[in-house]
Amino acid sequence: MAAKRPIRIAGCSGAATDRRLAMAQLAANAPNDPIDVIIGDWMSEFNMTARAGSITDSPDVPAYEPTFLEALAPAIENIAKYKIRLAVNAGASDTKRLAEAVREMAKKKGLKLSVAWVSGDECFPAVQKAVKEGRTKFENICTGEVLSDWTFEPIYAQAYLGGLGIVEAFKRGADIVVCGRVSDASPVIASAVWWHGWGRHELDKLANAFVGGHLIECSSYVTGGNYTGFKDLESKGWDDMAYPIAEIDGSGQVVITKQKGKCGEVSVGTCTSQLLYEIQGPWYFNSDVTANLDGLWFEQLGADRVALRGVTGSPPPPTTKIGITAKGGYQAEMNWFLTGLDIDAKARMIEAQMRKMLAPHIHKFTMLEFTQNGSVPDNPTNQNKATVNFRVFAQAKEQKDLSPSKFLRPCVDPIMEGYPGATCHLDLRLGFPKPIFEYWVTLLPQSDIQHQVHLESGEAIDIPPPALDSTRTYPKQQPSQDVTARSVDMSRFGRTVRGPLGWIVHGRSGDKGSNCNVGFWVRHKDEWDWLRGLLSTETMKYLLAEEYNGKKIVRAPDRFELPNAYGVHFLLHDHLDRGASCSSRYDCLGKQVAEFCRARYVDLPVKFLSRGML
Repeated sequence: MAAKRPIRIAGCSGAATDRRLAMAQLAANAPNDPIDVIIGDWMSEFNMTARAGSITDSPDVPAYEPTFLEALAPAIENIAKYKIRLAVNAGASDTKRLAEAVREMAKKKGLKLSVAWVSGDECFPAVQKAVKEGRTKFENICTGEVLSDWTFEPIYAQAYLGGLGIVEAFKRGADIVVCGRVSDASPVIASAVWWHGWGRHELDKLANAFVGGHLIECSSYVTGGNYTGFKDLESKGWDDMAYPIAEIDGSGQVVITKQKGKCGEVSVGTCTSQLLYEIQGPWYFNSDVTANLDGLWFEQLGADRVALRGVTGSPPPPTTKIGITAKGGYQAEMNWFLTGLDIDAKARMIEAQMRKMLAPHIHKFTMLEFTQNGSVPDNPTNQNKATVNFRVFAQAKEQKDLSPSKFLRPCVDPIMEGYPGATCHLDLRLGFPKPIFEYWVTLLPQSDIQHQVHLESGEAIDIPPPALDSTRTYPKQQPSQDVTARSVDMSRFGRTVRGPLGWIVHGRSGDKGSNCNVGFWVRHKDEWDWLRGLLSTETMKYLLAEEYNGKKIVRAPDRFELPNAYGVHFLLHDHLDRGASCSSRYDCLGKQVAEFCRARYVDLPVKFLSRGML
């Protein structure tokens, strides 16, 4: 029998806030740019916790992600017309109800579409049972703390499932599969497994599909979004970035390309950028397979066509990642503007005045931070450039402890005794308490998950976990080396000048729980020795500067190298407070950490600078 052609899988969404028309564009253009499956992700740790709180407090109110339906409505007729399969993460805490909404949408449009949904990700009863039986301490994989020491009361738990439920749904004729929370790449793994008929034992194939899924699951991130080479894209157009397509053949080989007629690019640089986003080390875990990343590299095959190389597969772990949600209390903030000269003194003055007025209430706050954000250039040419933000941020367990009389008024009232030009932001809505949610990232045995797929007919099919003897238990600590294994004589790179790292080094960063990962890479092979010699763990601490010193970080950053991709990756432990849903940082998602580090000065070889700056 002739080998089946590669499957073409398009990524149409990477977040609830992604552009809404991608799915419709991809489906409408299928005759000119064929697509077999569209996948999309509308979930993040931030809205997962919010939906968990919603379903707990108001079970009659739908707790799925409504922006998915906004994207589906203009696309669904062409999805049916061109027989495109669809698999999405959008159900959040109400997957069955979302499936019913999709069925109703299809019915109203007179479309015969089979809609399935996947369950098992909602696993709070399994967590409660394991706690009661004392079978696990539910150690936080970011901080190492155990659940019994958590000062918050869990209300919900959600697991990251593998892709085999989606596979079974497609096999049984489902056109659309709605998931609450499978792992980000699982819809791509599932699509390739269904299309090519792979088995669970074909680990190299699964691993390549897994990494291919990671590359396209954040939509335009792999076609030029969030890319440090973005300035080169202006001439190609950067106002309508394309959405990506993964072509995966029967041997597991992956080629990344993009939809026709849109801006951006698919290059070794954009693929390396997306690869370094969200990984935690050389082992990349999924419920179906573990991908080994240390030999990975990319090959530019042609314009907007990049092949993934060097990925191998290992058995999946016997556990899967879960997130436990708790109500974390409330937070509020207030913003002042400082302009012109003596910024530091102005900040000290208004902080002293606010602290005095807040003093009767501070003992009720669980967090109170004053941060000065920005700086004034020499001889500024307009007033906005000469203005710095001064932010007051507070959290408390009880809403009443952040009531306007206890936080907002004490922050606003010093205005008449304040610094020269004292002005606060006149939109005071952020100063009112809003609920926040804590997120505890831990592991649960896959055997404790009741993974099922529910078909249009009403039939429910069990998806068994991997057999225990086909899994592997990995060390808690990923492989890490503080310095490169082979010493590098930095003098051999010749004369250097002092300048920003980002003049010649790309970077990318992001959040996972309270951790932040940041990766750096260079364009040319002869720059790789310099980069790996420069970027030790100690250099990473230097780059972080005040962002590292004094912070409650559990241990030094983990470091590993990707020699074939000319990259060095760091995992910053507990860098984002307690995670995006309750972080006090402006950069609560960690996406700007790489940009901060790239602005820090290091010694740059002149011969590399002569090639042109990024």
